Amino acid sequence: MSDRLAVLPQYLLPKTALTNFAGRVAGAKGGAMTTRLIRWFVGKYDVNMAEAANPDIASYHSFNDFFTRALKPGARPLAEADLVCPVDGRISQFGAIEDDQIFQAKGHKFSTTALVGGDRALAAHFQHGSFANLYLSPRDYHRIHMPCDGKLTRMIYVPGELFSVNPTTARGIPGLFARNERVVCVFETAFGPFVMTLVGATIVGSMATVWHGVVNPPRQPDVCEWTYADQNIVLKKGEELGRFLLGSTVVMLFPKDTLHFNEQWQPAGPVRLGECMANLK
Repeated sequence: MSDRLAVLPQYLLPKTALTNFAGRVAGAKGGAMTTRLIRWFVGKYDVNMAEAANPDIASYHSFNDFFTRALKPGARPLAEADLVCPVDGRISQFGAIEDDQIFQAKGHKFSTTALVGGDRALAAHFQHGSFANLYLSPRDYHRIHMPCDGKLTRMIYVPGELFSVNPTTARGIPGLFARNERVVCVFETAFGPFVMTLVGATIVGSMATVWHGVVNPPRQPDVCEWTYADQNIVLKKGEELGRFLLGSTVVMLFPKDTLHFNEQWQPAGPVRLGECMANLK
């Protein structure tokens, strides 16, 4: 079956209703039922609880508490690199931005302007720049960390669809990452502006950042923006930026002539938080 045919049912599913329901279930403190759900999830997805700061499944009050669990100190040492990988997951795609076009999968691209919610001035900073799309599966650690030092300048919530973001869907739905709901975080760094975009998906109950807390729900019908020019919100390399509830994707944008990606990186290859992502030119 082709990828386009495989994703057709997603156009018909009540994705928002499913996502809202999943969010309520994940936030519920159901005692023994919650423990059974977590135990089932750990077994189905082969989650490595030995890495968790709290490996005791029965001690988590809600599925959300389990899913956003912290890692043991030292579980993800930072490589000696200018930019480190911000998540555990797999590489969807990475490389050069062709003019303003980001490669999604064979036959599919999307624009930087669409990704950031229509802000052409912001997108212009990344013309002919570089990008990296990283997919977090359900089994992965779901906190997002900073790849480098950065000062927060803006955050933009962009409403959108809630398609799955797994590899099959990325190959089957045009412009996927610029169609789904997303949170665009803009930082100023030593090499210029940098964007980290948290992309929502089916049953991703919410996205949160360390400076704002939960961004969604509630889900807004229009683009919303927060500016932080009058605040000194600085995050260091490796510090937590935010988190997902259930699997999703991050899309990063970098200016032109900024960096060289890790030569060992390959599309579909696994990555771990803290490993070398890139070095500056």
